[in-house]
Amino acid sequence: MSTFWLKAFELIVSLGLLVFIHELGHYTFSRLFKVKVDKFYLFFNPWFSIVSWNPKKHKVTFFKNPKDPKPAENEDKQETDIADAAPAEVPTHKEIQAEEMPENGKSTWRDTTYGIGWLPLGGYCAINGMIDETTNAKDLSNEVHPWEFRAKPAWQRLLIMVGGVLFNFLLAIVIYAGMVYYWGEEYLPFKSATDGLVYSETAHKAGFVDNDIPLTADGAQVEFFDTDQLKILSASKVQVLRGTDTVTLNLPKNFMMQVNSDLENDIQFMTVNVPVVVKQTQPRGGAEKAGLKEGDKFLAVNGVPTRTYEVFTENLKKNKSKTVPMTMLRGTDTLTVNMEIDGDGKLGFELQNDASKIFKTVNHSYNFFQSIPRGIEKGCKQLVDYVKAFKYVFTSEGAKSLGGFGSIGHIFPDHWDWYSFWSITAFLSVILAFMNILPIPALDGGHVLFLLFEIIFRRKPSEKFMERAQMAGMIFLIALLLFANGNDIYRFFFK
Repeated sequence: MSTFWLKAFELIVSLGLLVFIHELGHYTFSRLFKVKVDKFYLFFNPWFSIVSWNPKKHKVTFFKNPKDPKPAENEDKQETDIADAAPAEVPTHKEIQAEEMPENGKSTWRDTTYGIGWLPLGGYCAINGMIDETTNAKDLSNEVHPWEFRAKPAWQRLLIMVGGVLFNFLLAIVIYAGMVYYWGEEYLPFKSATDGLVYSETAHKAGFVDNDIPLTADGAQVEFFDTDQLKILSASKVQVLRGTDTVTLNLPKNFMMQVNSDLENDIQFMTVNVPVVVKQTQPRGGAEKAGLKEGDKFLAVNGVPTRTYEVFTENLKKNKSKTVPMTMLRGTDTLTVNMEIDGDGKLGFELQNDASKIFKTVNHSYNFFQSIPRGIEKGCKQLVDYVKAFKYVFTSEGAKSLGGFGSIGHIFPDHWDWYSFWSITAFLSVILAFMNILPIPALDGGHVLFLLFEIIFRRKPSEKFMERAQMAGMIFLIALLLFANGNDIYRFFFK
């Protein structure tokens, strides 16, 4: 599978899970308060669905959207027309109404049509009696039924609306807890990067120098390469250890946005100089002939120091088809051995890529009960860090850095890796929860805002106002979606 299609698959699977859990939150609270849910769909279904199931009718359909006959304005007129056409097959207006009403006036799970759409841009939970993207004010009759959303007290409607956000955040916590339970946690302390840290050009302009070891960010201690970079990027003052001196750096206000722009071109803010260490030799290669062993660390090729893999391979190519002296570290001993480099500039060995075998890492393991509070801690930390970084979206650099589905897909690895998949999915779940609670009409946060208004002032906004606000919110979100994905297209073709 090509890299593009693999990343697309990872993105669809991840977003599919997040959307399903989000809509399940709305559905669960709706069912808890006996509100009828008309449809529960994963992905959108304009024109047709991949599959839909109506448990009340015991009917499963594929690749079509069943269309219910629309009742005419005059019931008697419709019954006359129906009688003229096919009296035994076409339902009357009263029969349609009876079919749509819950049995005995009480809603159950069987009143919902469940389906999977073909457009993987989201999903929806069509809640009866609620003005949203699937229903406007004209669709609601004057009579309010007890199973409708609008018939429930404000606090129940509020819980229904925050259900999606709550479930997304809980999903992130469950994923983080599961990850630390299964894999534990392994961290690389900055001080364990014995071959040094390398900073980007943007970092250099901000005052960082290669091999600086970060110490604090806005007074808070930073220790680990894996988890503390966001603290550094969002800080205004950073202290680093430069040789034996402690140096304070004042970072520019838009530093994080500059770093994000670099990331679009795969330029990392900081990287660890990873030494060239042997994992195992390959048969009949120069490494095997020279007697290399697992753990041997290369220091120089033909007298040229090779602290990084890039410098190492560059010097191998310069000496291809030659036998040259190699300097290496074996345990505490420094050795110089003559090695044969083949015509492709290779020695024939596999690189060690396990950080714990190269650096002195910190490992934490968790039992089941320990993993739960750690999952909560990681979920809350991720949310706080994202909220802190969100303020940069409202700058010119932040607007330029906005990305759509292409940017999201780009963060997935180019090979299937369960740890990376779940880590990214948990992060996206936190983002989805936060973005949905923003007070924008058409998002859950917009509905929450109007419900809080109702609770405080003891009166509802009019249905007409709600419909117009919903429409305005949808226009804004569509424009934002087009802008973000337009940024992706611009970067792809012009950058």
